[in-house]
Amino acid sequence: MVETLLFVVMALVAIAGAALVVLARNPVYSALGLLGTLLSVAVLYVVQLAHMVAAVQVIVYAGAVLTLFLFVIMLIGVDKDEPSRDETLPFQRWIVGGVAAVIVLFAAGLTLFGDFDWVPAASSDVLPEATNGTIEAIAEPLFTDWVLAFEATALLLTIAAAGAIALAHYRRREG
Repeated sequence: MVETLLFVVMALVAIAGAALVVLARNPVYSALGLLGTLLSVAVLYVVQLAHMVAAVQVIVYAGAVLTLFLFVIMLIGVDKDEPSRDETLPFQRWIVGGVAAVIVLFAAGLTLFGDFDWVPAASSDVLPEATNGTIEAIAEPLFTDWVLAFEATALLLTIAAAGAIALAHYRRREG
């Protein structure tokens, strides 16, 4: 029962965050909605016993990618006035609303009439195969067999971030 309640609450938070991403006029508020969506999905991963995927979700997406989005938003500038937002497709909102209604009805039908376990932790017994995605099972080969590739990737990402900052600073000085 607790898993179901947690799923419903986090699903509502994810949907609200996604709606904020699309509907917010300020891009910073859209980024905050994306943060709420990413964190609620991470909680859903924890409920599904995928702790490593949840940690990656928080560290990579909610941390690094969202920080990158905010850097881009700040480089572009959020204080500039934008021209009016006229819709070029007249039935765009109706089509999107219809597609969203079909998706919601499909998900509701699947939830009500589906005959399967949503949460592995809610089942009576946990299979040994379900523990293959734990942090311990992934961290042991990552930091023993693959440590050189892991460190090279970290170095490459650091160099790419420094290069992006240098290019942004160089272009700003020219203008």
